[in-house]
Amino acid sequence: MAPPVNILSSKNADHVSAICKEYNFSLEQFETLRSKSVEAKSVAYCPYSNFRVGCALLTADDTIVTGANVENASYPVGTCAERVTIGKAVTEGHRGKFKVIAVATDISPPASPCGMCRQFIREFCDLQMPILMFDQNLDFVVLRLEDLLPLSFGPEHLQIERGDSSTDNASTRVYV
Repeated sequence: MAPPVNILSSKNADHVSAICKEYNFSLEQFETLRSKSVEAKSVAYCPYSNFRVGCALLTADDTIVTGANVENASYPVGTCAERVTIGKAVTEGHRGKFKVIAVATDISPPASPCGMCRQFIREFCDLQMPILMFDQNLDFVVLRLEDLLPLSFGPEHLQIERGDSSTDNASTRVYV
């Protein structure tokens, strides 16, 4: 059963304050995630669907990393904004826990990450991590990753010890 969805207004100080308190991030971080995810839509490459998606990710060291969707004439080859953003963060050395991810679209109500992105987010993020989803009016929904991907499968199910070194790609060891 899907969790109940409350559409909140980013213009309502009480809504924003309550979300920041519940998920343990600041009003400034909320505003930055909102504005950067909306801004990231402007660099989306989506000539086929014209469906722009922008994403902003708050890393463990409070860096904001952004990305947008990149389509391809061979549709399955396109890459969603969430995967672009996380891939960029990982390759820039942000392999610790991510705090919050924000996604912005031009529709209302807001769109949630697709199934492939949910699984990709799961690889790098805690199940309790909030996902902010903004619509064209800057109204938003926030759900935890575990709400979007219940009974998920993650790295811990493979009994893999993951290295967090950004330069040591051989630090992963499989236990038998």
